[in-house]
Amino acid sequence: MNNENADRPPLWLTVGTGAAARRIAYRRLAGRGAGAERPGIVWLGGFKSDMKGTKAVALEEYARAAGRAFLRFDYSGHGESEGDFRDGTIGGWLEESLAIVRAQTEGPQVFVGSSMGGWLALLAARALAATGETGRIAGMVLIAPAVDFTDELMWKELPEEGRRALESEGVWMRPSQYSPEPYPITRALFEEGRSHLLFPAEIRSHGPAHILQGMEDPDVPWRHALRLVEHMPADPVALTLIRDGDHRLSREEDIARLIGAVDQIAG
Repeated sequence: MNNENADRPPLWLTVGTGAAARRIAYRRLAGRGAGAERPGIVWLGGFKSDMKGTKAVALEEYARAAGRAFLRFDYSGHGESEGDFRDGTIGGWLEESLAIVRAQTEGPQVFVGSSMGGWLALLAARALAATGETGRIAGMVLIAPAVDFTDELMWKELPEEGRRALESEGVWMRPSQYSPEPYPITRALFEEGRSHLLFPAEIRSHGPAHILQGMEDPDVPWRHALRLVEHMPADPVALTLIRDGDHRLSREEDIARLIGAVDQIAG
């Protein structure tokens, strides 16, 4: 991989106004012959991840070789973007995702959402459809999509100590296997997140979708992906279950599956 290109300085987009304004860091790769015949790719990362991760960088290298436009960015409170992670909400991160797609892409895009990014990709599709912008969507590749994770995957499994901390302090320091430091989980994340839940209604990707899901994923159970497929009857959806796959799906063979799925959706 071209580390020089991967680590180039970010560009910036200001989202929000007044006290809510925050600068969002992004990196954009221009494609060759962009347009309806050459859909670009937008990377939407996961909870507490950043745009320098293995999958995002690998996708950019694929896009460069294929001559496709590519956009990756950090949500507020993540990576290089401004903001405190504790202030983040699903609605705020969705606002940033929509703002950067509208400002920095042209023509249809393949939305590639990892974990929380899968939920945000589907929320973005719903928002774009509501404003008549489905032409921006070429399709989706969703990696262990954590749809409604605040309620379905986190709140329902919250230990008693977490509930007590949220009630008394408004934040719970949740241990993570992905970091030596615990993640601050706020009461606002749960409360605001309930206004963006997609289940149990019909869910639309407004284009072909391919879901990649590890069956050894401790964070997003593979049956959660099956439930998502069941709620997407209006769009062509493929599901690949990876028997020994974990949550991140960042092994060499997983990256190859990801690139293959993106290439197929992009056409």
